[in-house]
Amino acid sequence: MLRFAEILLLLAPFAAYAAWRMMDTRGGPSMPVLLGAAIAFALLIAVLLWTIGTEGLHRGQEYVPARLENGRIVPGHAAGQ
Repeated sequence: MLRFAEILLLLAPFAAYAAWRMMDTRGGPSMPVLLGAAIAFALLIAVLLWTIGTEGLHRGQEYVPARLENGRIVPGHAAGQ
C-alpha cells in the first residue's frame, strides 16, 4: 500500500499538468504562471543551497547515529574536527 501511495505522489504533478493542458484552450501557460514557477524554482534552489551550507558535515567530520542511552534517545550528531 505504501508503494502505491509513493507512485501516486510521484505521478500526481504529471496528472495535474495533463489535466491543465486539456482544459486550457489558449495553448500555453500565462505569464503569471510562468513567473510564479520561476520564483518557486529559485526559492527551491536557494533553500537547497542554504541547507547544504548549514546542515552538511564539514570535511573530516563523521556522523554519529542516534542511539538509546539509559532509556533516552541521544540524537545523531557530527563528531571529529
